Amino acid sequence: MVATRFRARIAALAAAVVFGAPAAASAARSLPPLKAGISDQKHQAFDDQRLRDLGLGYARRTVAWDALRFRYQVREIDAWMHATRAAGMQPLITFARSRSPRRRQRPPSPAEMRRQFRRFHQRYPEVKTYASWNEANHCGTGTCKRPELVVKYYRIIRKGCGGCTVVAADLNDHPDPVPWARKFRRALGYEPGLWGYHNYIDANRRRTTLTKRLLRGVKGQIWLTEVGGLIARRNKSEQPMPQGKANAAKATRFIFDRIAGLSPRISRIYLYHWSSSTRRDSWDSALIASDGQPRPSLLVFENILLERTTLRK
Repeated sequence: MVATRFRARIAALAAAVVFGAPAAASAARSLPPLKAGISDQKHQAFDDQRLRDLGLGYARRTVAWDALRFRYQVREIDAWMHATRAAGMQPLITFARSRSPRRRQRPPSPAEMRRQFRRFHQRYPEVKTYASWNEANHCGTGTCKRPELVVKYYRIIRKGCGGCTVVAADLNDHPDPVPWARKFRRALGYEPGLWGYHNYIDANRRRTTLTKRLLRGVKGQIWLTEVGGLIARRNKSEQPMPQGKANAAKATRFIFDRIAGLSPRISRIYLYHWSSSTRRDSWDSALIASDGQPRPSLLVFENILLERTTLRK
């Protein structure tokens, strides 16, 4: 009884903050079909029957480029692969900086990346979708001034995984990703067909400025490989964004109604993330709270899936 009343209150809040505009549902139905997924590092997220019941086809995880050197990371990845396979979801793996303190600030050389990618591909041949580097234009990842290095990662993955889909790079929305993307394109020598983008700023401020800029700056498809409504941020970032449950619900609706509607080139969206780990996570945009209770943003997402059943296909 208590759980039922709690879910009813959540549903009422979701409706109040998001569905006040009567045109929302009809606008969503008029949008082109999209493919939706969840980005979450935890294998437990994909064991959750509530997530499986959504019928999503895609899952994303970042993996340290040298993860297979560490047994605990191999166990984490094995468990994640098993859970997403059981959930019937296709994995997207994005390579990222090392979790080792000694290597954290140093991106791998092309030879190191080639060696580690071969090991990864041999261990997980079921993975057919990769992104070369996570938030490559962000200086915290070690590649913001080295797009030519990420070009080499991109070529290594494409050559080492024939028939795979490879995202040129996952780009962050701060700083402006377009200058970095142009340098990448110049070093590559041609226009890549697919980019990843993390546009939290547009989503949570409920605007389209930065996403439109990227659409003008590149010509390929764009997957929103990380985006979601911000509940709380405790990572000392100086970039202001709205926060809270109501904000997260509104942002989730805005992502699918407004941002996805900007262009058919935005062809896949991975919400980040399914569940928070603690009440003090450094970043929390989860659909499920750490106590297991659903948040209004989950109800919004469920309604979006009902309105646009093509998202599940």
